[in-house]
Amino acid sequence: MRNEIELEAIIEDYLLGKLSPEEKEGFELLRVNDPAVDHKVVAHKFFLDSLKQYGDMHSLIQKMDKAHAEMDMESLIEEYKPHPSYIVNMWRKNKSAFAIAASFLLISIFSIYSIQHNTKQNGTYEVMRREITNIKNSQNKLVRSLNAPAKQEKGHLNAAKFGGTGFALTANGYLCTNFHVIRDADSIYVQNNKGDSYKVKVVYRDPQYDIAILKIIDESFSPLATLPYKLKKNAIGMGENVYTLGFPKDDAVLGEGYVSSRTGHGGDTTQYQVSIPINPGNSGGPLLDNQGNIIGVITAKENQVEGAAFAIKSKYILEALNAIPQDSLGKKVAFSKKNPLQGLNRTRQIEKIEDYVYMIKVYN
Repeated sequence: MRNEIELEAIIEDYLLGKLSPEEKEGFELLRVNDPAVDHKVVAHKFFLDSLKQYGDMHSLIQKMDKAHAEMDMESLIEEYKPHPSYIVNMWRKNKSAFAIAASFLLISIFSIYSIQHNTKQNGTYEVMRREITNIKNSQNKLVRSLNAPAKQEKGHLNAAKFGGTGFALTANGYLCTNFHVIRDADSIYVQNNKGDSYKVKVVYRDPQYDIAILKIIDESFSPLATLPYKLKKNAIGMGENVYTLGFPKDDAVLGEGYVSSRTGHGGDTTQYQVSIPINPGNSGGPLLDNQGNIIGVITAKENQVEGAAFAIKSKYILEALNAIPQDSLGKKVAFSKKNPLQGLNRTRQIEKIEDYVYMIKVYN
């Protein structure tokens, strides 16, 4: 706790320009090497800016109240009402006061607009958890459901409330998704591309980086084959082609694009910005490069910019796995050093990974 308080104090001194040149240089180096610190700096700067804007607006309101109190408007109206020519004299005598009052009014309006605009901008970060509704299925899907036995999550007669995407981290049933997808869940099920559903439990939550690790606990689950992909630890560059597989509807949907920025919303260094069209339900889906390496987890999009999505970097998936006690994992999670997807075209890559990507259904 003490270290956190000291860090907050250093961040504030840094933003207010109170650090010496040597201290500033050292702290900026720390920001580069520690994304968590950089994230705190960005958040604290927004807080200080908002506080300053509020203070400026409050000060303007006080000045306007004072100026208004010094003007006896009733006496002026009564004195000059019968004589329109007096209005001209009143303007000449009091034009300075009127000008100041008008300036205060304009600045106040501008400040209020600025605060509202900034609030709106910060509200454009939209997580991609899907709210599931009872939508009428297509005729083909209805025919398939009539010809196949119904598959329903045990113990749930009602439809799931929220949905998202997750993907396998181990062959024995550990999955990765976003924390916001499973937040406030009473129970969670996952469904594979064949329609088989399994109950899962949450074994790790990280609200700060929006990551959750799930474990399939259903007795009917059979271990998967060796994972066809690996997590890429190193960052990738702008312009690299990427793709994701997710469940914005009941069938898996492919999204393709490229890395448009090495940082996410508001300069967040824990994320990439990618030019991929995503929709509610894509949250928690894997982000892969052309070689089939997982480089991140789809988490949100900019709802006022077409095709601007955000993905948490794969580094934080590894940190989440390392935070889970080894005895809980059963055995050490080891990803293949050789990527089986490398060299395959996109269609073949998807054929190999689709069995490892799941639809997540949240009940609460």
